[in-house]
Amino acid sequence: MSHPTNRSFIARHPWLLAVVAVGVLVAGGVMADYLRALPEDAVATFVGRDACVECHETETQAYTGSHHDMAMDLATDETVLGDFNDVTFVNDGIQSRLYRDGKKFMVYTEGPTGEMEDFEVKYVFGVDPLQQYMVEFERPEDAAEDEVGRVQVLRISWDTNRKEWFYLRPPDVGEKLQPDDPLHWTGIAQRWQTMCAECHSTDLKRNYDVATQRYHTTFSEIDVSCEACHGPASLHIELANRNSLFWDRHRGYALVNLKTEDTTPQIETCAPCHSRRGVLDGKMTPGAAYCDHYNLELLRGDTYHDDGQIKDEVYVYGSFLQSKMYHQGIRCTDCHDPHSLELKHPGNETCTSCHQHAAGKYDVPSHHHHPVGSEGAMCVNCHMPHTTYMAVDPRRDHSFRIPRPDLSVELKTPNACSGCHVEDLRDTLPAEISDDLKLYQDWLLAASQGYEKVSEVIERTDQWCDEACDKWYGEERLKPPHYAEAIAALRRGDRSGVRKTLKLIAGSNTDPKQALTPVIARATALDELVMQGRVEAVDAAEQLIDENERDPDSMHPILLASAARAIGMLGGGGAMDPGQVQKQLYPLLSHSSRLVRSEAARGIVNGNAYQRLSGAKRKELDQVLSDVKDEFMYASDRAGAHMGWAMLSEQRGQWAEAIRSYSNAMRVEPGTTGPRTNLAALLDRLIPMSPKDPSVREVLNAVGGEDGIAGVEKKITQLRREELPLLDRDAKLAPEIADLQYRYGLALYLSGDLPAARKQLQRAVELEPDVELFRTALRMLEEHMKNQ
Repeated sequence: MSHPTNRSFIARHPWLLAVVAVGVLVAGGVMADYLRALPEDAVATFVGRDACVECHETETQAYTGSHHDMAMDLATDETVLGDFNDVTFVNDGIQSRLYRDGKKFMVYTEGPTGEMEDFEVKYVFGVDPLQQYMVEFERPEDAAEDEVGRVQVLRISWDTNRKEWFYLRPPDVGEKLQPDDPLHWTGIAQRWQTMCAECHSTDLKRNYDVATQRYHTTFSEIDVSCEACHGPASLHIELANRNSLFWDRHRGYALVNLKTEDTTPQIETCAPCHSRRGVLDGKMTPGAAYCDHYNLELLRGDTYHDDGQIKDEVYVYGSFLQSKMYHQGIRCTDCHDPHSLELKHPGNETCTSCHQHAAGKYDVPSHHHHPVGSEGAMCVNCHMPHTTYMAVDPRRDHSFRIPRPDLSVELKTPNACSGCHVEDLRDTLPAEISDDLKLYQDWLLAASQGYEKVSEVIERTDQWCDEACDKWYGEERLKPPHYAEAIAALRRGDRSGVRKTLKLIAGSNTDPKQALTPVIARATALDELVMQGRVEAVDAAEQLIDENERDPDSMHPILLASAARAIGMLGGGGAMDPGQVQKQLYPLLSHSSRLVRSEAARGIVNGNAYQRLSGAKRKELDQVLSDVKDEFMYASDRAGAHMGWAMLSEQRGQWAEAIRSYSNAMRVEPGTTGPRTNLAALLDRLIPMSPKDPSVREVLNAVGGEDGIAGVEKKITQLRREELPLLDRDAKLAPEIADLQYRYGLALYLSGDLPAARKQLQRAVELEPDVELFRTALRMLEEHMKNQ
């Protein structure tokens, strides 16, 4: 008997052919659908939150009314919280009036000329615990409808909790601000584009025109919207609407993935607006590397305490980098809902949701030694103490540290225990002092300003708290080595400071106990050595660069950038041969991080190595320096940006570019000291070079015009004359800053007023007697005066 063939089987079941054909077609269609992808050159654009609502209703509901949603808005009946019902507010002798003019919100107050004027409030800023109000100036006549002119933020602000007006005074400024002061509400320090806009709007483009000194600012949305965190969504919307079984095989959802196992993308998406930093290019998209776009401020003595606790407003990221939580992989959304921004749990539950122990190890009196339910029993009050900024806004320290009153006793740093318990000794202070101490930070400030009685109370409190901790925790009390011991010693001039700091910079390579020393502390230590002119910093920097060369990209860009900066600054001062500067820094021009490339490029120029480069190497360096110029010009509305580029141009022998940049600095901020002095010195230096160098002669002819060198000399005299009153102003505003007194003294000497110059140089020496430069200048001036 014969067996049926496949042919006969198919013949008996013809429908199978149809099934197979359909299967092939379906598989082919699915494969074609999978293979269909967005064009490689497709660029996502901003589409606005309304495009997100349909698919993301839950997230939209959480976001609506959040601080991101309310970051900024037009001034309307719905958005304005302050009382504009024809009320009067008085500060520093100015009687301002806040009122309505139809639908407009108005303020009658001191304007930029010092006269009282009426201004329309166009925008509101923030919602809790304060709301600020903004006025638009100098709107260009050719401005498009979606463009914004110069916007200034009023200092008269609304306390949303107390429901009252208050004057937001600048820190450490007790007197009335003059209309020409940069801190006046019409000054550049209160300019929205300069200080606020980037982090309170979505897809902001500042668009400042240096030539006309006008803004043409735009944004895709007025506040912090969906795409500020998730990235421009046009391609995501396109994929969602194309009825495909798949997202894009190359781009996925075509949005940044903030839920990766690696916490870095999410943290560094939040960090740009939650950090105190410089901007490298202003083009960061969510998920990108922070150090390719920003330069994080280190633990400077005026913004952080010696142990890294917050002092001035630093916006979280620099603190969080110091924490064990950061190093253990904790991310922002472990505690905060990413859309409502609220904590995920009430009270201590935010902490105990992770710090769980069956026996209740932490949220019990045996741990915190305070009554249950009291302020002292709140985890955040001990481990995240707050500092109040903007008069009414308490911000918590995100370094999540254990209180260390033992370090307070040794180093005079704050601690959370004393933050509460100084109140126990308040009645030992005279009333005239006590009345001004509202917050712990006021106590610390008073002590730093020399109030001995306040210092004594703080010291007694620190000692009591330290002894209490010994009693409570006994041998189990943890007092591990801390980087504050090195940084504090260096700053106060202890002989051991340099040795401790070098050990700190080396980190885990020399001491296993330092293995978790945060990168930001190591970079800070190196910068501190550089600022003190310590040549040991060069060796430390070389060791870091060598370490990175042995294991490329293993070192954090923040630390490697500090090493490059150290080589440039101290190498250029004679601590290293320019050839060695080039050898150390040139390889870093091709580093993967823009921050490192930028600092290496600057370092080569500052280290006097630019002229030593061959043509090909100089061309490569110039390409990186073009990025450096872009960094400066991101802040082209500030004199400092043009000054910085002018000085780099001057060091490269780019005389015309340097002169143009110094001139731009004077143009955008006429009241800034520095550019006139620098330009006068440059021109003075170029005059002897002009007979032999035609290019220099051409540059000077452009400055002197028909009068030639005589015109240049006239320009030099004019620049120095214009600079004197500005230096006089700064020296009086900051009488305790030695460098200002020194610069004013030199300017007076150049103007011919030798007795006044001697007085200022003497003041500089009195303030900082260890600075050799100040002593030498004074000695040479006195010798000159004797020989006259």
